[in-house]
Amino acid sequence: MNDQLSNLVGQISLTPYQAIGIPIALLGAVFLSIGAQLQHRGVSKVEGSHGDGSKSGLSWGQMMLLLRRPSWVVGTLLLAFAIVIQLISLGFAPLIVVQPLGVVAMVLTNVINSRVNGVASDSRVRGSIALAVLGIGIFVAFSAVYAFERAFTDAQLLFIMWMLAAVIVTTCVAFLVFRKRLRAMFYIVAAGTLYGFVVTITKVLINRWQSNQIDEFMILCLIGLVVAALLGGYFVQTAYSVGSPDLVIAGLTVIDPLVAVAIAITVLGEADHFPPFAFGGLAVGGILSVIGVVLLARHHPQTHH
Repeated sequence: MNDQLSNLVGQISLTPYQAIGIPIALLGAVFLSIGAQLQHRGVSKVEGSHGDGSKSGLSWGQMMLLLRRPSWVVGTLLLAFAIVIQLISLGFAPLIVVQPLGVVAMVLTNVINSRVNGVASDSRVRGSIALAVLGIGIFVAFSAVYAFERAFTDAQLLFIMWMLAAVIVTTCVAFLVFRKRLRAMFYIVAAGTLYGFVVTITKVLINRWQSNQIDEFMILCLIGLVVAALLGGYFVQTAYSVGSPDLVIAGLTVIDPLVAVAIAITVLGEADHFPPFAFGGLAVGGILSVIGVVLLARHHPQTHH
């Protein structure tokens, strides 16, 4: 038993160099939560003064008006800073270790939003957040113990890009056809899925840059990353006009890592050495976190305006 415990500890222990990525990622989560609150304030003001009440997506004119809102501009700068910090953390530690730490932003955003708007979180909201955090914790625990990184092949990268193209086409068609009936969860799920691809592609670019693999696949990945980031950003702004900032951040910090880790496991083969019970742990963690976000969307007092 002691030998098994020692082996387990050895598997999950990070090197001192990799461990640097953890506090960096936590710092990024702080800027993410503050930036989200400020962006939501700017979107709410523009929606309130220039919206038609349909909540069917921000128009080009509204997007331009956001540039004149100091709160939105400052929030955007903070979010950009958070992204830079996240990229730095990915350069130190594996994606499956640092990316899910964004759940800290979920808790911080809920606290900030409650204090700013004077809307106290009831037990159902707190329970929903706790359930989502617990689910992500279980998911990451199994991933950190049993997953391992391997070199990315060109075929795997091309398959990821085809998957991203399918997600982009599907979300755009759904938005154009059903935009007047869509609710916050669509925009949150769409943005979280796109950001999951953004994180995965970013990790690929970092690894290729560090290994001096500069080729046409890096250009293809960069184009896909920019398109996914811009579309995801638009969906996030629209989600702010429909739901509360802590609901948006809760969805993103759950769906984003789930998608990224799912891609790493199913496409990049990082779960090839998983024992059967570990897959069960991933399933339980993923289900709990998704249920937590769904319950938060149902019970949050600011979900519907």
